[in-house]
Amino acid sequence: MPEGTILVCDDDSAIRTVLNQALGRAGYDVRTTANAAGLWRLVAQGEGNLVITDVILPDENAFDLLPRIKRLRPDLPVVVMSAQNNILTAITAAERGAYEYLPKPFDLKELTAIVQRALSAPNRKRATAEVEQSDERLPLIGRSPAMQEIYRIIARLTQADLTVMISGESGTGKELVARALHDYGKRRNGSFVAVNMAAIPKELIESELFGHERGAFTGATGRGVGRFEQAEGGTLFLDEIGDMPLEAQTRLLRVLQQGEYTTVGGRVPIRTDVRIIAATNRDLRQLIQQGLFREDLFYRLNVVPMRLPPLRERIEDIPDLVRHFLRKSESDGLPLKRFDSGAIERLKTHNWPGNVRELENLIRRLVVLNPDDVINDDAVSAELSQLERSMPLSNDEEASFVTLVERHLTAHFAEYGERLPPAGLYDRIIREVVRPLIAISLAAARGNQIRAAQLLGLNRNTLRKKIRELGVEVIRGLKSN
Repeated sequence: MPEGTILVCDDDSAIRTVLNQALGRAGYDVRTTANAAGLWRLVAQGEGNLVITDVILPDENAFDLLPRIKRLRPDLPVVVMSAQNNILTAITAAERGAYEYLPKPFDLKELTAIVQRALSAPNRKRATAEVEQSDERLPLIGRSPAMQEIYRIIARLTQADLTVMISGESGTGKELVARALHDYGKRRNGSFVAVNMAAIPKELIESELFGHERGAFTGATGRGVGRFEQAEGGTLFLDEIGDMPLEAQTRLLRVLQQGEYTTVGGRVPIRTDVRIIAATNRDLRQLIQQGLFREDLFYRLNVVPMRLPPLRERIEDIPDLVRHFLRKSESDGLPLKRFDSGAIERLKTHNWPGNVRELENLIRRLVVLNPDDVINDDAVSAELSQLERSMPLSNDEEASFVTLVERHLTAHFAEYGERLPPAGLYDRIIREVVRPLIAISLAAARGNQIRAAQLLGLNRNTLRKKIRELGVEVIRGLKSN
């Protein structure tokens, strides 16, 4: 049976009651208080084995109270809760010495698990640092559960110097996460140097990364400074790492293993102190199987894996993102605009293959091109329709769709074996082929009729007519595997 006394501090009586009951049922003694003064009195008296507190309290901010608690009782774990669910809250909680940060509304099972973990393990002390940044300049935006997990990982890494591998589709903000890891980490006073492997000719990548000596190759008229040298003492962000040639991968592996490199044309090893953060929108494990990426390098880079969710997996963040990009547009000198509720809801229906970058570009276009101060559903729909018409299918989308169709039709006609279908072939084909084919096309396109029509090679109006005629039910999110 769990043992220990939990101190709960929140000015909301309903939350105090819920936590008192939930933690009591889990076997803990619970003491509650509604303000920072009450919490400090209990802590100073030596009460409690763990603290759970809201950040915003009637008499004091819990982040101001945390350092005093840590000085008086350094081994007392503190879990902070907040409805201000952004990256600064998570990072400040970690830097002020909190054991864990929990966004509101919270899950009671998750909270109980955190309490059990905190009481069964020694509390980890963290360095204290000031975070000075307004909400308007947050590096990452979103209060969805998916983004809260990203914030937590970043917060935990602020005082670590581990190599990080960020994966995610294009436009999800991989470089923003890398910059946040640098700006809030131990190397914040050093340089942040970003290199896009896909943007550099393969024959120049080694020189770009490690520098070169005079005469090392045709055109090398002087010594060239590489990105490792530029990032010394700071962070080197290697974007699109999957496009790095194998020979350069071997050189990079040496740096990670031995902490040194040689310039192109050089012979003397150079010691280096650089933190590596890599990013990719490709499946590196698949590249390993194809012999295009070194497995040993993958494991050296993948010490802390982070997957950034695509925008379609965090649709609830769209209102916050829209407000952020509107403020950003205004600060760039563009007209002040706002989106009405219908426009926001229309944005939530789009699939966003270009993710956050696509959303930002759309907002800037609407701000510039729309004459009205309030942007409505019609304006957004017109822009999205034009965007969807111009969006070609990727090879992966086409391959996935073909596989889905083949599996579906094979399953439908397996019952016949080598026999011919019975009479009424046309009606049966309509029922067993055309109707399900339209349904799985819509599912593969996540309900987007323009992309479903593109998959089928139909005009969108024709597709709409068939949907009505055949009574096709739209199933969103069907997977091909």
